Amino acid sequence: MKYCSTLLIALLCTAGYFDVSAQQAKLPTAWTNNAAQTAVPLGEYPRPQLQRDDWMCLNGKWDYRGGKDAPVALHPEAPASFDNTPGKILVPYCPESFLSGVQRNQEINMWYRRTFELPASWKGKQLILHFGAVDHSTTVFVNGKKAGVHEGGYDPFSFNITPFLKSGTNTLIVAAHDPNDGKTPSGKNGPRGDYTFTSGIWQTVWLEPVNSNYIKNIRLLPDVDGKRLKVFVESDEAAKMVATAADGKKTVARTDARTGTSFYLPIEQPRLWSPDTPFLYDLKLTLYHPDGSVADEVKSYFGMRDIKLGKLNGVVRPLLNGKFLMQLGLLDQGYWPDGVLTAPTEEALKSDIVYTKKAGYNLIRKHMKTEPQRFYYWADKLGLLVWQDMPAIWYQDEDTAVTRKQFRRELKAMIDEYYNSPSIITWVPFNENWGAFDVKEITDWVKAYDPSRLVNGNSGFNNNPHYQKAYGDPGNGDYVDTHIYVGPYKASVPDDKRAASLGEFGGVGLFVRGHMWPVENNAYAYEPTKAALTDRYILLMDQVEQLMKYKGLSVAIYTQTTDVEHEVNGLLTYDRKVEKMELDRIREVNQAVIEASKQMNEGN
Repeated sequence: MKYCSTLLIALLCTAGYFDVSAQQAKLPTAWTNNAAQTAVPLGEYPRPQLQRDDWMCLNGKWDYRGGKDAPVALHPEAPASFDNTPGKILVPYCPESFLSGVQRNQEINMWYRRTFELPASWKGKQLILHFGAVDHSTTVFVNGKKAGVHEGGYDPFSFNITPFLKSGTNTLIVAAHDPNDGKTPSGKNGPRGDYTFTSGIWQTVWLEPVNSNYIKNIRLLPDVDGKRLKVFVESDEAAKMVATAADGKKTVARTDARTGTSFYLPIEQPRLWSPDTPFLYDLKLTLYHPDGSVADEVKSYFGMRDIKLGKLNGVVRPLLNGKFLMQLGLLDQGYWPDGVLTAPTEEALKSDIVYTKKAGYNLIRKHMKTEPQRFYYWADKLGLLVWQDMPAIWYQDEDTAVTRKQFRRELKAMIDEYYNSPSIITWVPFNENWGAFDVKEITDWVKAYDPSRLVNGNSGFNNNPHYQKAYGDPGNGDYVDTHIYVGPYKASVPDDKRAASLGEFGGVGLFVRGHMWPVENNAYAYEPTKAALTDRYILLMDQVEQLMKYKGLSVAIYTQTTDVEHEVNGLLTYDRKVEKMELDRIREVNQAVIEASKQMNEGN
C-alpha cells in the first residue's frame, strides 16, 4: 500500500495549498499544469526492479530556504532554522525549474523541510529513507539529529533513520550544496554546459519499512548461452531465500539459495529480449527468518539477452543475441522546459520513449545525464536499446586527487545502479574529450567491471573543447566512434578489434514559431519546412545505409529527440507539442535501414 491519502490531497488542493505558482512557464508542456497542481507529483514506485508493496512517497510541497541569504549547506553539523513563513518548493523539481515554484537561477545552498507521521502498521520496522538523486552534497537531519551524508548528483542513496524517529510527528530537514563549479560530474548541467543549471533534489524522495534483515540490493546477469540467470542478493545477514522466475502466471524456474553468494536460475528455452520482442520475465525474491517466517519479499524482472562483438563477413560488428542489428537511434538529453532535468509526470517521462519507438528507431543514447529507474523500465518494457553516458566532469585537472576520485566513484555508482536493465548495452565514460583523463585505463576498468556490456571509451574523440588538449582515440574499448555534423560522410570505420560508430550526426534544425525557448535559437544546419527537413533526413539515412553496407558502420545516432533550450534540431519541439518531421516517412526509412542490417546476417 502507498500511503498518499486521496482525501488529504483533495482537502489540501481545496485549501489552495497546491495552487499553481504565480510565475509563468516560459514554454509549458502538455503536462505542466497537471504536474504543478498535483499534491504528490511523480508518485509512482521509483524502483521497478526491487519493488515492495509498502512505502510512502514524500514528494510534494516542502518548506524551503535558498537564495543568496541561505545558510551554508555544505556538511553542516546542525540543521538551519526556518522562520514562521518559510518559502515553499514542490519536490522533486529543482529550484531552478518552473514546476518547483521557486524558479530562481542557480541555487548553491538549499534547505528543505517537511514533516511526516508513520502508519501504525510500521511499528517495529526499520525505516529506510531513499533519495533518487540530489545535486550535489547532501546532509540529512531527522528530528534535529544528523542521519547521513552523501556526495554525488546522479546516483540514488538511502539512510536507515530508525534510531532518529519518535512517535507522532517527525521532522525531516535536507541540506543540499551545489557550487556548480565543474569539479564534480555535471554534464550539460555545469559551467561549460549549454543549458539551465540545476541543483538540489531532482528525483523522488520516499520511505520504506523493512525488517532488521532485508534485501538491500540485487544483481542480475543473463547468460543466454548457458540458459540461466546469475543472481546475487545482498542482505546484512546471510539467510535462506527462494528465487522464482515466471512467464506470466507460469513458473519457469525456482531455486533455493542464500544471500551473499551468487546462484543461478535455469531458464530453459529462454525467450530472448530485443527491440522487436522486448520480453521480460517476472522475478520474485523471498527472504526468510531463521524460524522459517518471511523476512522480506521483493518483485523484480529481467530480460534474457547478450551483447558482444563478432565478425560478420570479416567486419567487426556488435551482435545482439548473436546477430548483427544496425543500432539506429537518437541522442536523448532528457531536458524539459518546465522541470529541467526532471520530467513533469510519468506520462511525460514515457512519452519520449514511445515517440522514439513510433519513429522507427531501436536505440537511444542517454546523453550527459542519468534518469530515474522508471525511465529504464520503460526502455526495457517497450524495447529500446540504450547507450548510457557518464555525465562529464569539466575541470578534471584541478585538485585531481579529489575531482578524479569523485568522477570514478560516481561512474561506478552509475553502473551499479543500472546494471540490471537489459536495455542498456553500452557504457560511455567520456564524450568528445570533455573532462577526459586516463581514458584508456578507465575504458579498460569499465570493461572489466561489467564485461557483459560494450564500452565506448571516448565517443566523438575527433572533437574537443577548446580549453584543453584533446585526449583523442584511446585505441581500446569496443567502438571506433566519431561525431560528424551534419555528416554522415567521413564516419569512422572499424578496425580489427572495434566496431564503427557514428556517435552523433545530423543536427538539422527547423524553426517553429510559438514553440521555441525565448533565446537566440540555433542548429548545425537548417531547412525551411517540415517537408524539406524530412527530405533532408531521408537523404542522410540513405547515406547511413551505404556506410553500413560498404564501409562497416554499425551505429548511427541522430541529434536529437527534442529541441533543448537554444537548440532547434530535435524531431520534436522542446515542449513536445509539434512533430518537426513527417513521422510515417522517417519511420519508413529508419525501418528500411534496420531491415537491411538484418538481411546481412543471412547465410552467416
